[in-house]
Amino acid sequence: MNIALLGYGKMGKTIDELASRMGHKVVLKINADNAHERSVKNIKNADVAIEFSRPETAFDNVQFCIQNGVPVVSGTTAWLDQMEAAKVLCRKQGGAFFYASNFSVGVNIFFALNRYLAEMMRNQESYEVKMTEIHHTQKLDAPSGTAISLAKDILQKLDRKTEWINKKTTESSKLEITSERVEEVPGTHLVQYLSPIDQIDIQHIAHSREGFARGAILAAEWLIGKEGYFEMSDLLGF
Repeated sequence: MNIALLGYGKMGKTIDELASRMGHKVVLKINADNAHERSVKNIKNADVAIEFSRPETAFDNVQFCIQNGVPVVSGTTAWLDQMEAAKVLCRKQGGAFFYASNFSVGVNIFFALNRYLAEMMRNQESYEVKMTEIHHTQKLDAPSGTAISLAKDILQKLDRKTEWINKKTTESSKLEITSERVEEVPGTHLVQYLSPIDQIDIQHIAHSREGFARGAILAAEWLIGKEGYFEMSDLLGF
């Protein structure tokens, strides 16, 4: 398939390299230096677009693809305030739009495990739950989109938690998320349940960006020919 890459940072470059190894062709690479090349003519050379840009440009990129009939896969985080508008546009235009805060198959297994554990801990009020996420120093948003997804799933299961907060807290109704930024760390997410007598931890550690890139390419392959809004649960079946 022919791929347009909207955003050509570390993730875009990893996708570019992996896509060629998987037999695909990247026909367009857009970043801040050549934004003028994101034209109707150029985007129509692609079978699908993969969008990993910045929060302030994500919605415009997704909108541009949908309006021009190009299926789009987006992994940019921290723009969810515009997500509903993107879904509405997708439905109106009969487009195809796939979003995930994390495309790693392993992380999505971790999401499912997190939901299951939170359900088990619903009535175990002696356990306090906390989260930690660690990323590379170029990661702009904190907490990460993956951490927010994990937190939202916990909040849905645990009535004693009403919202997440990205700092230390002593308020029992808040889910504490600690964000750390360390050189060359692709991504680590830790969920901890702590009681006076023991502790339960679940953790996902990414060893490289390739897992995220591979998942995004698989999503792009799957999306072609479909219509509507999709997430990793649609692709993976859980």
